[in-house]
Amino acid sequence: MTTYFSSEKAKDSILNLYQEKLNELAISYELRTIETSFGDTNVIITGNSLSRPLVLLHGSNGCAPVAIEACIELVDYFRIYAVDVIGQPNMSAASRPDMNGDAYGQWMFEVLSCLHIRDAILAGFSFGGFVCLKTLAFDEKHIARAFLMMPAGIVNGNPLKAIREVFLPMKMYLWKKKAKYVDRFLSALFTENDKFAKAFLSEVFLHFKMDFTPVPLIKKEKAAKIKTPLHLIAADDDLFFPGLKMLKRARVIFPSLAECMLMENTKHVPGRAGNLEIADFIKKYSI
Repeated sequence: MTTYFSSEKAKDSILNLYQEKLNELAISYELRTIETSFGDTNVIITGNSLSRPLVLLHGSNGCAPVAIEACIELVDYFRIYAVDVIGQPNMSAASRPDMNGDAYGQWMFEVLSCLHIRDAILAGFSFGGFVCLKTLAFDEKHIARAFLMMPAGIVNGNPLKAIREVFLPMKMYLWKKKAKYVDRFLSALFTENDKFAKAFLSEVFLHFKMDFTPVPLIKKEKAAKIKTPLHLIAADDDLFFPGLKMLKRARVIFPSLAECMLMENTKHVPGRAGNLEIADFIKKYSI
């Protein structure tokens, strides 16, 4: 069986942290395994069963409980489907579709179809935002509206700065196993200290085969075909995907772009106050 974990012990350690975060959320939930042509996909279902569906997609090297935590204020307003993105350190299959084709979109279409989800709000953080765009480009009929939070796939930041502030500390941690290098990595990307992120990523960096393939930017021709209303949330101090640069390009290439928000004094991963802003933004344009 294909795996990106270095060993079963390492997998158990990472998934134990996953479960600890899920328990910490103190929510009622159901776990559902969806069979797709790309492998089994784990989905955490929670929230108000009488409300419209909100599908959440987390970022790279992440997991569904983190996406729920970021949107915890929405649990009473939506039926939330938090998807473990395949090929990441979570409970879904070790499968990484080609980012240059339609595969990620096909995968999500299969997940939505198997769950019988219609008229959904689709929301993705970082790499999850890229998956949202792939989903809409593949077949958007199940999606009523999409929210992209600091998404990959629209613009990139300064690569030299990213190497110096993100990838070099990561490599130093792999070499020296000292926590200070994880702290430097987190400081570059996280607006606030995050104890879970430090514990989780400390294990992931050492014991999970991460994917460093560059995420392709969406072409103007593809973006023009998306008809679903898009809402874009960007951060002014985002090292990976600079907010102003992102909003500028998005306004040119997406005819369906609706309301946008530029979060101030915010890095790639917002803090508690930023998550509240995002939740209010989603509620404002979805309810």
